[in-house]
Amino acid sequence: MTGKTATMIDQTKRTSPRIEAYKAFWKRLIKNKAAVVGGFLILLFVIASIIVSLFGPHIISYDPTKVDVLNKLQPPSKEHWFGTDNFGRDIFTRILYGMPLTLKVGFLSVGMGGIVGVILGIVSGYYGGKIDTIIMRIMDVLLAFPGILLALAIVSVLGGSLTNVIIAVSIFSVPAFARIVRGSTLSVRKLEYIDAVRALGASDLRIIFKHILPNVMSPIIVQATLRIATAVLTASGLSFLGLGAQPPEPEWGAMLNDGRTYMKSAPHLILFPGMMIVIVVLAFNIFGDGLRDALDPKMKK
Repeated sequence: MTGKTATMIDQTKRTSPRIEAYKAFWKRLIKNKAAVVGGFLILLFVIASIIVSLFGPHIISYDPTKVDVLNKLQPPSKEHWFGTDNFGRDIFTRILYGMPLTLKVGFLSVGMGGIVGVILGIVSGYYGGKIDTIIMRIMDVLLAFPGILLALAIVSVLGGSLTNVIIAVSIFSVPAFARIVRGSTLSVRKLEYIDAVRALGASDLRIIFKHILPNVMSPIIVQATLRIATAVLTASGLSFLGLGAQPPEPEWGAMLNDGRTYMKSAPHLILFPGMMIVIVVLAFNIFGDGLRDALDPKMKK
């Protein structure tokens, strides 16, 4: 009897709907080669950023902020893989030190904007009525401005700094999350099991966090991944305009701004920072597209 019971338990584990759903998700994600490449690049960037943040001065030969005018505008070589900038600073070193800054802006701004947007979206979709109208009209006002212009206006008011860039990008990320979560909440709220849980006496908070939020996580994850790419691009644009990271911080957008004067005489000053921005944005975009395809119920066979 004990052996039969163990066999039944093993079969139950093997046929668990949640486990099967996870397996199916990973199979669909792995089949998307572009998404796998994007995920690998993101993982590589994150690991490199952690290593540079913790052990940078001990494993990297050059100081990202030290001026060496005798070696300024040097082309790529064995000593300086990406060359040197107009102050003689090693560009490869500055790109490595700029990677944690770039990812910090992306993750923090999207995380902050996502939390606020998800809360507003769920509240709006779940309660409806005047609350829904007020929240959505505020979101409409924010959406009326192009993201980069809204962030530019916010940073202009707060002042130029990396912290203010994070705040600005997080604010213009809120409407996107709020609208997506509201739409998903409206769909989930109409399901019969929500009415059954409510009839059993469950509170609104319990219904929202235990039954609605888990069912709207898929679009949130996809939107967050894609939004990080937008946040990185926006932050680089603001730094390029002089409103983001301030000298001598090795932020990639600021490096583009420093090198634009030398585009003809020393194109490597803008080539490598620009290339890194493109790679990071592309990695998050293709990984986000792969996540969307893998999490889409219509893709299930």
